[in-house]
This record gives sequence, C-alpha cells and structure tokens, in this order.
Amino acid sequence: MENRPSVLAEILSSGDTDQIALKVPDGPSITYDHLRRQVDRLVQQLRRFGISSDHRVAMVLPNSVEGLIAFLAVSNVATAAPLNPGYKEEEIRFYLEDTDARAIIIPTQGSEAAERAADSAILRIGIDIDREGEVSLVANSLGESSNGGKVTSDSVAMVLHTSGTTSRPKRVPLTHHNLLTSIKNIVETYNLNDEDVSLCVMPLFHVHGLLASTLSTLASGGTIVLPPRFNALGFWQMISENSVTWFSGVPSMHQTLLARAQRTQGDPLSSSHQLRFIRSCSSPLSPATMLGIEETFGIPVLEAYGMTEASHQMSSNPLPPGTRIPGTVGAGTGVEIGVMDDQGAFRDQGSRGEVVIRGDNVIAAYEGNAEANETSFTNGWFRTGDEGQLDENNYLTLTGRIKELINRSGEKISPREIDEVLMTHPAVAEAVAFAVPHGTHGEEPGVAVVLHQEVDEKQLVAHCREHLADFKCPRKIYIVDQLPKTATGKIQRRIVAASILGEQ
Repeated sequence: MENRPSVLAEILSSGDTDQIALKVPDGPSITYDHLRRQVDRLVQQLRRFGISSDHRVAMVLPNSVEGLIAFLAVSNVATAAPLNPGYKEEEIRFYLEDTDARAIIIPTQGSEAAERAADSAILRIGIDIDREGEVSLVANSLGESSNGGKVTSDSVAMVLHTSGTTSRPKRVPLTHHNLLTSIKNIVETYNLNDEDVSLCVMPLFHVHGLLASTLSTLASGGTIVLPPRFNALGFWQMISENSVTWFSGVPSMHQTLLARAQRTQGDPLSSSHQLRFIRSCSSPLSPATMLGIEETFGIPVLEAYGMTEASHQMSSNPLPPGTRIPGTVGAGTGVEIGVMDDQGAFRDQGSRGEVVIRGDNVIAAYEGNAEANETSFTNGWFRTGDEGQLDENNYLTLTGRIKELINRSGEKISPREIDEVLMTHPAVAEAVAFAVPHGTHGEEPGVAVVLHQEVDEKQLVAHCREHLADFKCPRKIYIVDQLPKTATGKIQRRIVAASILGEQ
C-alpha cells in the first residue's frame, strides 16, 4: 500500500483495522481496513483514467458511502469539486466551467442534468456500490495513464463556492493543510475519540457535513452513521439503534426535532442513549431553541461558528464543564478572532464591528477574484462580513451580516435581535427579519414567521414591543407556511426578503 499524503495520511491511519468506519442504516458497514483498500483501489483507477494532480474532478453525488470514498480518492490524486446533486443543468454547467473540471463523477444510474451539462471534453466517470459496500468506477473513455503527480500539504484538496446570493459565487480553494488544521481543531474541541459515533445529517458537498461530521470522525478513529438524508420521523430511533454519541446540524433541523417532541409532550430518547452533545452550526441558533432542546432532551447543545473560507469551524461553545452561553458562538477553537472597524482598526472589547479571523485553516485568497481579495483581507486577517462583539472571556456574539443590517433613518438594526425576540413567543417556530423599503425612513423591519400554533399578527407585534425599542419593532409580520432554505438548511435573509416582497 502506497504512502498517503496530506488528508488521507492523517484521517485513514487512526481507525483500527476491524473498527467500523462507515455505516449505512439498512445498508453496508465498512471497516477501516476495507475503507483504506477501497480508497487505494480508486486512486489507482483514477490514475489509469488519466487524472493527475493538476486536474479538477467534479462530483455530483448524494450523501452515501460511495460519495465519501470518492472524495477521499479524488483529493489524493487531484482536486475535488463536490457539487449539489440538486443543481439544475445550467447550474452544473456553470460550476464545471468555473472550476475548469477535467472529469465529473456521477452515479452509474445517471444524473440527467449532469450528463447534459458535461461537454465532450469532460471525462464522465460512473460510480456504483454493491450490497457488500464495494465501490467501483467506470469511465466513458480513457486518457493517458498518469502517475498522479505530487500532492502535498499545500495542494488544493477541494474547491468550493460561496453561496453567491449577492454576487457571482467566489471560488474557495481549500488546501490539505487548511482541511487538516480544521479537522484537528474540531477533534480537540469535542474530545472526539474512537468510541464516538457521529450521525451525519448534513450534505457532503458542504464543509459542515464533510469536515465536522465525517472527516473529523475518521481522524479520531470513530464511526460515521450515514443516512441518505435527514428524517425527523425516525431520527431518535436511528440515534438509539446506532449508539450515536453526537450529531451536528443546522438550527432548522433542531427546531423541527424540538417541535415534534413538544407536540408529543414526551422525550423521544430512550434512557439507554449515549449522546454526549448536540452541535449546531452554519446559521444562528436562537437561545430559545438551545434552551428548549437542553430542557427537553437533557443533552448539552454546543453552538459553533463556521464558514467555507475557514474550512468550516472557527469557534464553539465548549463541552461541559465549560460554560455554554446561549446567543454566543463561543470562543475561537485554534483560530484567532478579532473585531475591526471599517478602516481595519481593532475595536475594544464589547464594541461591535466586523468579525475577522486568522489561522492555518483559513484560505490565503479566493481564486481568480482580485476584487474580492482586496476587500476581504486586511493585514493578514480575513474579513468575514459578519458583525459581532467579543466579551471579557473572548466569547463571540454575532449580531448579523453587515450587508443585512436594517438602516431605519440612520439607526442600524440587527435583524437577528428581532428573530430571537419572536422565537421566544410560544406560537413561533421560525422567524426571519429583513429590511422593507420605506418612503420616509429608507428601510424598516419586516419579519416572516412560520407558526406551530395559531396567533394573531397584532399579538406578535405586541410581543416585540414588550422586548424591543419602538424603532426596532416590525411594522409588518408575514405569516407563511415555510421559509425558503438552501440545500444545507440555511435560511438566507435576502432570499426570504426577495421571495416575500416580490409577491407583494
């Protein structure tokens, strides 16, 4: 077996030979020995297909054993470019062109959108898995066999894109060193070890699922339970049956689980569960939801802060007996965090400003975007675009995205503050505040809410008036059946606002 560089060298050397590395409910289980052998075999296949270190390989795959194994193999040979399998043909074509993909990996059963998007210059590689968990690759044509080239810690392991809600998506090149640094930080933050079992409910084309739920688990020698998707109905049964010790998700998932438990008025967990903690990341978790989960399930909830440009995690609330502070994302986890003003000067403790970060998990630059690099980096610090403040213990409180602040006659209003007030109302399941154009004030707050029990709009406004200054109170509350979310379950204010205001 050849020496594995970078990510593979670290994360596949931890698990014992017969330890279960990957487990699919009602599907195959893969030991670490089986995983290592499969990755090595796929590496050799990719090289025979002509894939080398200067190539980029797009992957349009669902959450699956074959998807994770394909990522490990591709990143050992070239640069992986995971894409959302829910993308339409035009979207896939854009990302293939933007990353200059040499090949695309899709299920052998086919992905019509991906098939149509890939032109004749792109090598099509089909991937399949049998009942025993054996993964195979088939290419539509073969290039000249490659020795793979040299992959080092400075090589780009994966290229992703920012969400692109306000502009053209930016390419984010994550090196092996970036990923390994983040993996190490996550393992240390949560004391992950070979007895841990992680339930992965986040998509593997996103850093949350790939870095936090899976690669960090492999690096610690633990076991990953990998269902095809998040299913609230059988969630707790899956937790118990697979002896899950932790899982990480977005707030909308946690809110769904909490709402179901509250409706049934009981704890769905058996007394024999082994959950150590529940992690929340990728979107703000309201204190009301955090406290509700802890009171209902009796399990600590740890809110963390992450983003693609930082290879996911930047900060987190700690495990017990450390102090968890609702409404904060904890302190830096192997990452330096500061707060700057517009001119790049650091703000005093407790003062609001733009959150900046620095660490070996953070990208050095975007690819092919000089304008974004000029505005996103100041003296070696990456500007996150988030507004926040640090307390005396360096716990970070995020107050919103700078571009999403509501400007009412010069008064800057944090929409998250309004979200959190409405989330304390017993009838509100989800709340998202945003700017509504106003002829006199320029902007004023509006809010979209999803309810889990009937309530009058005037009652919700009155609730806001009890807890917020008058200028912060929404003048209009839109009651909707559901809120638009990204594929990772994140609610984006600009999308919500455009969706609701566009219908007015």
